[in-house]
Amino acid sequence: MHTAFHVPDSEVEVTAVRAQGAGGQNVNKVSSAIHLRFNIPGSSMPADMKIRLLALKDGRISRDGILVIKAQSHRSQDMNRLDAFDRLHALIKSVAIPPKIRRATKPTYGSKQRRLEGKSKHSAIKALRGKASDSRQSS
Repeated sequence: MHTAFHVPDSEVEVTAVRAQGAGGQNVNKVSSAIHLRFNIPGSSMPADMKIRLLALKDGRISRDGILVIKAQSHRSQDMNRLDAFDRLHALIKSVAIPPKIRRATKPTYGSKQRRLEGKSKHSAIKALRGKASDSRQSS
């Protein structure tokens, strides 16, 4: 079981880019946003973790298996770099523990009885919703 996988710095490509959105003049002249690229198939990550990570329905993972994280919520480049690495580690941590395999079991006798009892009660309620019989109508 792989619970603690550390990503080597050599496997991560970090690029500073200009941030988008509001920020005044600072956003136009400072490259404070961070693009973090991580090649999943080419990494030293264990094979079972790679499979689970590539199976995620995440828009940040390309068809080639490149994970791109863009961090631009902070004004400083260092804070955005930390934020990007935190998000990378959180994503890897989410696939570190393999999911438990579900084994099918038979329903218990008591659960079958409760289900049938509920069905008969519901049936009785619905039976009362019918039209009034002829014996109740007066001529």
